[in-house]
Amino acid sequence: MKRSLLLILLAVLLLMGGCIKKVAKDERPTDNSSSEIVEQDETTQDPVDSEQFSNFYPLTGMATNDDTEHRAIAVMVNNHPKARPQTGLSKADIIYEMYAEAEVTRFLAVFQSEMPKEVGPVRSARDYFIKLAKGLDCVYVCHGNSPDAKEMLDQGYIDHLNGLEYDGTLFQRSSERKAPHNSYISFENIEKGAQQNSYDLTEKPKAFTFLKKSEMELLQGEPASFVQISYGSSSFDVEFSYDEDSETYSRYSNHQQTIEYIDETPIKINNIFIIEAPHKVIDSVGRRDIDFEAGGKAYLLQKGKWNEVQWENREGRIVPVKNGKEIGFVPGKTWVNVLPDKPGISRLVHLGAQEN
Repeated sequence: MKRSLLLILLAVLLLMGGCIKKVAKDERPTDNSSSEIVEQDETTQDPVDSEQFSNFYPLTGMATNDDTEHRAIAVMVNNHPKARPQTGLSKADIIYEMYAEAEVTRFLAVFQSEMPKEVGPVRSARDYFIKLAKGLDCVYVCHGNSPDAKEMLDQGYIDHLNGLEYDGTLFQRSSERKAPHNSYISFENIEKGAQQNSYDLTEKPKAFTFLKKSEMELLQGEPASFVQISYGSSSFDVEFSYDEDSETYSRYSNHQQTIEYIDETPIKINNIFIIEAPHKVIDSVGRRDIDFEAGGKAYLLQKGKWNEVQWENREGRIVPVKNGKEIGFVPGKTWVNVLPDKPGISRLVHLGAQEN
């Protein structure tokens, strides 16, 4: 009798155990399991918020496990129509665009997270470009200089490589274009020149402020899927067009898309920062003085939206500000357009929906 009772109890326990296991298997939180996968995917898309990365690049906010301790390199890039398409711009973290003289604009392309094999055409220096490069602690690369810029370079204001000194050695001339639109330099030669001049290339610049994923989801603003910027000449006027799929802007000069010369890679931009600053013509050639200490009115475009903000010079860096607080960039590439305060940014910029 006892034996029979024991067998019955054992059978009941085994049956209960099987039921418990079945319930546990059937009631496993499959939704939570799939949400973990989605969460991992989301953090991959937004590396700034991800815990799986150990570093982030200071000028783009993009996360990485690579070593980020590399000094930024700033290169003066020619924007004359005869110099287009340029080489290396798609790798730049930040590009500053402004007048060099008269109605001719020029770029200061800053590289830190990526280094292209070659960049150019390289063009001559201006003092206000040098000051921007200094604010990011860059090695400054140019080919030629204005009188004011020459004085700064000769006095050692910034570590630099000038094609006037290294033409034919570190800098090479392309046979496909005519001077002064044909000077190029490789990043291998930039590093070689830095070594020859005992320039330290190991320290990264101070980081900009970047938006977290939760902040980007709450980003508000007026529609800005199409932007026109006037520099007073159709050859140098600029357009930006927003692509919702990639959440980036494409740039156009004189209605021609800005692409890489060699492989036609389009330049894609995450932040467009348009500022107005005091300009003054200082000589008969039409060279300018641009005041980057004044601060003033600005537009910030991100994710197809625009907001009116202010800009300030904080420790040599031009940053967007609202109510005295620095505003974050969207992680990625940034393009800064500098315009004269007269007639002013509101007269020179058209913002709105994409035109059909």
